[in-house]
Amino acid sequence: MTRSSGENVEMSAEEFDALFSALRTWGRWGDRDQRGAMNLLGPDRVASAVRLVRDGTSISLSLPLDTKPAAHNPEPAVHRMMTEGDGDADTGPLHLAKDYIGVNYHSDGHTHIDALCHIAFEGLMYNGVPEEAVTSSGATADSIEAVEDGIVGRGVLLDVPRLRGVPWLEPGEHVFREDLEAAECAQDVEVEAGDILLVRTGHTRRLRDLGSWDTPNAKAGLHPTAMHFVADRNVAVLGSDGNSDTAPSRTEGVAFPIHVLAITAMGVHLLDYLQLEDLLAACERLARWEFLFVGTPLRIAGGTGSPLNPIAIL
Repeated sequence: MTRSSGENVEMSAEEFDALFSALRTWGRWGDRDQRGAMNLLGPDRVASAVRLVRDGTSISLSLPLDTKPAAHNPEPAVHRMMTEGDGDADTGPLHLAKDYIGVNYHSDGHTHIDALCHIAFEGLMYNGVPEEAVTSSGATADSIEAVEDGIVGRGVLLDVPRLRGVPWLEPGEHVFREDLEAAECAQDVEVEAGDILLVRTGHTRRLRDLGSWDTPNAKAGLHPTAMHFVADRNVAVLGSDGNSDTAPSRTEGVAFPIHVLAITAMGVHLLDYLQLEDLLAACERLARWEFLFVGTPLRIAGGTGSPLNPIAIL
């Protein structure tokens, strides 16, 4: 039985601090560790995940690059042509087409990964690194360079709207631990140590069917207490079709409690604004909810994250 969205979801500052302390993994992989829960995704887990590929179907989990401003995309990407067609006259019969792309990817509307330096809480980043490690030149610790070899492992999709019998969760609704456990049971799949866990709220489908709304201030996501599930299952990476946080936050004094708990306390990289509808259709068709996940961030020195086009292979 899943919890009702009408239940009390408020969390006091004191309750959040206690939860942060209970979930904190600082020192688990050494005082200088910068990979966090990615340490759970070793070569054996990668080799096992590769064996999940059966028919070779490959599915992008990324949104298209969005250059149009909208309520759900307040900071659109920039895409402009540098040369087009025969504009490069100096090359003779060979003509080059080139373009430029720029994006503030840490915003609604852009599929991306958050590095462990992306969030500081009370002056500290993951593993107790002072937030001053991030400067105008980039991050000197906990940067996206820690996953420069990519994220390859077993992906698991848990579909909460399917569990509740709705096409999507409404903005402001929370996903609880009980939802995740019930989704496992309903889908006959179990989240294991080292997995890349993807939680669907139906955010993308709601945008498609109803149109744009003020998503930065109104979206479904995980309740902070659901992070006990992530911790107990030793999840390596967490992703969602939103940014995993519910908006507005119902945690006193903390705008993004899931970001703080996952990134800062637990060292879990977050995958934000995934496109999960195509994967959902394939999983329903094949009656399987596990797959090979491949995600390759850009190699950005000192980067706080990266745009991402993750792939699921079934």
